[in-house]
Amino acid sequence: METSKRLEQALKKLYTAFHNNELNPECCKQCAVGNILDNTDSWKHLSEYHGALKLNYVGKVHQSFGRKFNGYSPLELLQIEAVFLKACGYELPLHHKNKKPKNPTNKDILFSGLSETVRFLCDLDGIPNVMAYTKLFEFEENEKPKYEFSVTD
Repeated sequence: METSKRLEQALKKLYTAFHNNELNPECCKQCAVGNILDNTDSWKHLSEYHGALKLNYVGKVHQSFGRKFNGYSPLELLQIEAVFLKACGYELPLHHKNKKPKNPTNKDILFSGLSETVRFLCDLDGIPNVMAYTKLFEFEENEKPKYEFSVTD
């Protein structure tokens, strides 16, 4: 199955972050979108709140100009992050009074978030869910990956 360059890159980054314990839903640089955008937090200026689905003025300007960040529009980035956070057990937007998981960096919680995120990324590209990649996110008790990530050309 053919996948887009943006999807391949996003999957590689999320895979690496997951297995290197560099995935943290509460950190704008280490969340799903933060990792997709090379551990930058500039995307947080597209909305008023982490986990919000509404673009602010800056986000609307970028969206209207057709700006893409590693292949994703500002609105797509907000949607990706919302899917990830909801699947990790957060009530959106992130706020200290809203519901959140007790241990947000628990591998099982992160795996749930990544599974939904990958499904959504595939939906954005109009392809079937590639969760044959599920095995790539499986880990041993020592938190090392069970399988090596390999992309065939």
